[in-house]
Amino acid sequence: MDRPMSIKLPVIDLAAPPKHRPPNLRTRTRSNSIVKVEHVGDRSVDEEFDRNGYVNINADWVNAKGAWLIHVVLIICGKICIDIVPGMTQEISWTLVNLMYLAVSYLMFHWVTGIPFEDNAGAYDELTLWEQIDDGAQYTPAKKWLICVPISLFLASTHYTNYNPWLFAVNITALLFVLIPKLPQLHRQRVRFLSDEIPSGMSTPTTPGFASGSTTPIAQISAADLKSRFK
Repeated sequence: MDRPMSIKLPVIDLAAPPKHRPPNLRTRTRSNSIVKVEHVGDRSVDEEFDRNGYVNINADWVNAKGAWLIHVVLIICGKICIDIVPGMTQEISWTLVNLMYLAVSYLMFHWVTGIPFEDNAGAYDELTLWEQIDDGAQYTPAKKWLICVPISLFLASTHYTNYNPWLFAVNITALLFVLIPKLPQLHRQRVRFLSDEIPSGMSTPTTPGFASGSTTPIAQISAADLKSRFK
């Protein structure tokens, strides 16, 4: 009887650890909150020296002679210019004067940051004009005046618009946009909307770390065993 032939398959050495390819990890990002409040303008030692080294003429003018009166002069000039428009009513005129003054005030005191001079070594780059006035002190005479002017103009516009509810809503909304940034609680605070995404620190594997079946041992099977199994 002929000797049965055996089929020899390659044997995998189980003692050696399989060489796995490291998984391809992809960093997943997440977005911050829709609204984020940040504190800016923290004083370091260098910034303290830079701010105390000279007079900040960008904000010191609010305490100069005639600086308070210029607000009244600008309001009167704006009212005269609007009144000369044909067909202009007093209700619309006072509303436009109020809105224009509040818009310029917000842009000047609460929107633009830094100073237009280069000799401050960046000490005021993150601060608005309102935060620079009187070195950030609250409720100084200049700041009290800058709070009273928009309130007085709002009361005048409300009176001369005959307390129209729609115009009142427009005027009070604009006033709040100017008064809220003046609160001490919002000093050097910034409200950010939809800030940039940052990595979340979590990694998601995109490919499997090992091939399926690579660690399955393969035994030697003879032809006789195959015949006996299929009988």
